[in-house]
Amino acid sequence: MYGDQATVRAILTESGDTWAVVGLSSNQARAAYGVAGVLQRFGKRIVPVHPKAETVHGEQGYASLADIPFPVDVVDVFVNSDLAGQVADEAVAIGAKAVWFQLGVVDEAAYGRTREAGLEMVMDRCPAIEIPRLG
Repeated sequence: MYGDQATVRAILTESGDTWAVVGLSSNQARAAYGVAGVLQRFGKRIVPVHPKAETVHGEQGYASLADIPFPVDVVDVFVNSDLAGQVADEAVAIGAKAVWFQLGVVDEAAYGRTREAGLEMVMDRCPAIEIPRLG
């Protein structure tokens, strides 16, 4: 497993409250939409990152991580595993503190690079499942 329970807890409680959600659009049928809503209910500021740069859950969207004009704490990744490594590298480049790959998103090489860069990281987990368990 990539990211033990202590890492999950640290990201959710200590890494900061600004979460860029890569792959988040206004499509309510997508998992990213529901997960972002849960994160908001638990006090996280979500930042939609999608080529369409749509406003989602009342938050302005951006076409890429590099376009976000303020610091991001955690990058939550809802893209296919073959694209996720590039997103992890972008998260390192913008100075994020942590990267979270959603359920089914696994890239071992990206995990290694991201951890070597000093960021916390979990893969193949869902914050909407984990955050209610913290209580």
